[in-house]
Amino acid sequence: MKNILKYAFFFVAAITTVGCDDYLDVQPIGRVIPETLTDYRSVLTRGYEAFPKHKSLTTLRGDEIILDQYSQDFAYFRDIYVWNDRNPDKITTSFQYDALYNTIFYANVIINDAAGKLEASADKDQLIGEAYALRAYSYFDLLNLFAKPYNTATAGTDKGVPLALKVDLEQAYTPESVAKVYEQILSDKEEAKRLLTKDTQTKGLNYRFSKAAIYALESRIFLYQKEWTKAVEAANKALTYKNTLVDLNATPVLTTSYDGVESILALEDVFSNNLKGAGYVSSDLLDAYDQTNDLRFGVYFQKLGGDYVFRKGGELAQKCSFRASELYLTKAEASSQLSDLTTARTTVLDFIKKRYKAAGFNQLSIEIDAMNQTELLAFIAQERQREFAAEGHRWFDLRRTTQKSIKHTVIDQDYTLIQNDPRYTLPFPQNARLNNPNL
Repeated sequence: MKNILKYAFFFVAAITTVGCDDYLDVQPIGRVIPETLTDYRSVLTRGYEAFPKHKSLTTLRGDEIILDQYSQDFAYFRDIYVWNDRNPDKITTSFQYDALYNTIFYANVIINDAAGKLEASADKDQLIGEAYALRAYSYFDLLNLFAKPYNTATAGTDKGVPLALKVDLEQAYTPESVAKVYEQILSDKEEAKRLLTKDTQTKGLNYRFSKAAIYALESRIFLYQKEWTKAVEAANKALTYKNTLVDLNATPVLTTSYDGVESILALEDVFSNNLKGAGYVSSDLLDAYDQTNDLRFGVYFQKLGGDYVFRKGGELAQKCSFRASELYLTKAEASSQLSDLTTARTTVLDFIKKRYKAAGFNQLSIEIDAMNQTELLAFIAQERQREFAAEGHRWFDLRRTTQKSIKHTVIDQDYTLIQNDPRYTLPFPQNARLNNPNL
């Protein structure tokens, strides 16, 4: 961890000499001292840029993709695909633990330094609010990669991740409990809510957090913590800012575009280009769709020979961290968990009306009306699988729910992730463990 922060510190120092990014004074020579709002905005922009593409890698571990053993990137992904975390090949792509802490470093610069230097203004509050939100989001993803899923009964003793809340190269970074890290996430989230001034961000700047985005993050946090009432409240609040869904009956376009009507936070690449070219859509995922009536099937996938490939990802325009669809499905799931089946049914029907042909929707309406709580929860889970294909949700959803058994085949050899397998939680990357023996 110390090496990661040291790298980040010197990277900040290095950017002062870039001509078109000449926004930091050098006082004294070789040291970076941001002074103005513009300076600090540029530092936080670096933090946003540093946020990694780790969600693509989680797709390899789930049930959405078949890795093509003949692809040129096969060797880089093979061990992730077969859950070989103990002794992976040295060329295996690593989950970007260090990149998430790099983002946290930049957020810390804003949180700890900008508050005391900048004069009071709405822009200052917005900037610092974004930094708190970005730090909360980074820790949330770190936990959901490298720690056990949240469990109220065990969170106090389950091993989490280190907390780095200030720029201190000498600090010993020891993992805190899952409960402790969630406390920090919730604290940062509250600070962001208090400070953020922009309801939404304009297109092109919507990689930045807004009020809509922080409430969307809040709804996701509470969903994962099984705080159902709070998840509904947060989703409802976010929906007051952003509730428009793409109607695939009228406009058959990908729903993940940064400039689409659903976009709330367009920070992440939903599916990296090299991974997109390294595999095919799994039969598990294809079979989840009503290929006649579900309009997403023809929009999300493309036939290539005898297989299907993903259309999502691989384009700069497809940046997506939060969008309106998630709010509907979070509200539906949490409402159903609360036995409020009327709200759950109404919400999920509002959503699927924009995803199915009229005949399919009419039939589903009848079926949904007859579903009990268990059946409705199963349907909502399937809608999440269908809606968020290749967006990084599936692995996290499996972790927090069934932790189902998954089988992958490579060169005629079967590999199995058994139900509730410990490998649903990633170990810290080897380079991180070498840099920090405390892990």
